[in-house]
Amino acid sequence: MARVLCVANQKGGVGKTTTAVNLACALAKAGNRTLLIDLDPQCNATTGLGLKPSPRHALLTSTPWKEALQPTYMADLQVLPGSRSFADVETLAAGGEANLEVLRRCLDQGTQSFDYVLIDCPPSMGDLTQTALAASTEVLMPIQCEYFAMEGLTQMIHVIRKIMQQGEGRLQFGGILLTMYDPSLELTHEVDEEVREFFGEIVFDTVIPRDVAVSEAPSYGQSVLDFAPRARGARAYVELCMEVLDRD
Repeated sequence: MARVLCVANQKGGVGKTTTAVNLACALAKAGNRTLLIDLDPQCNATTGLGLKPSPRHALLTSTPWKEALQPTYMADLQVLPGSRSFADVETLAAGGEANLEVLRRCLDQGTQSFDYVLIDCPPSMGDLTQTALAASTEVLMPIQCEYFAMEGLTQMIHVIRKIMQQGEGRLQFGGILLTMYDPSLELTHEVDEEVREFFGEIVFDTVIPRDVAVSEAPSYGQSVLDFAPRARGARAYVELCMEVLDRD
C-alpha cells in the first residue's frame, strides 16, 4: 500500500506547494514510484513541473486513471493535474461522505502501482483539505518561521486530531517542517525552539532555508534538485526525503 502524504497548511506562502513538488521529485530520484496529486485550484504543483492544468479534475470525471495521469521529465514521477474550473472546485469542496468515498476509492484504485503519493492541498483547512486529510495516511505540515506560526499550527493540529478521531485511524502525523529558515534572524531561532519544545519528535530535523533557487525553479518547470542541484534548498529537500524514508 502506498504512503499517502497530505501536504497541508491553512496559510498561503509557507512553502506548501514547493515542498510537495520538491519532496515528490526527491522521492522519485531515490527510486520510488511517486504520484503528485494537485488539489489546489491554483494548480501551482502542476505548472511548477511544466505541465498544464486539466479542463476538468480527474477525480470528478469518468476518465480512466491511467489516462488522467501526466508523465514528467522524471521516469518515476507522475502527476494528477489540478483544475482551475470553479465548478470542479465547488464540487470537490462540498465535502461530505460521498466526496470522501470518491476520493478514497480513486486513491485506493489508482495508487496501487505507486510507493508514495503526495497531495498538494489549497491554503486552507476547509472541506477540500479535510477530505484529502481523511483519505491520506499521513499529514506533513510546512510552517514558516514567523510570529504567528504557532497560532496557526495549533489550529491545524486541532482539525487534524478531529479527523483522526472521526476516521478509520489511518491518518497519522507525518511531521512538521520549518520552511523559509533564516538563521541570521533571532525570530527564526525563537520559533524553531518553541515548535520543537512543544511538538517534540514530530518536527523534522531538516529545515528548508530561504533560497532564491527554490523560488526560481518552478518558472523553468523543474524541481530545485534539477534546476540548481548544489543549492542549499536542493540539499535540504534531499535531507527531508531521507527523513521521510526513515520514518517508513
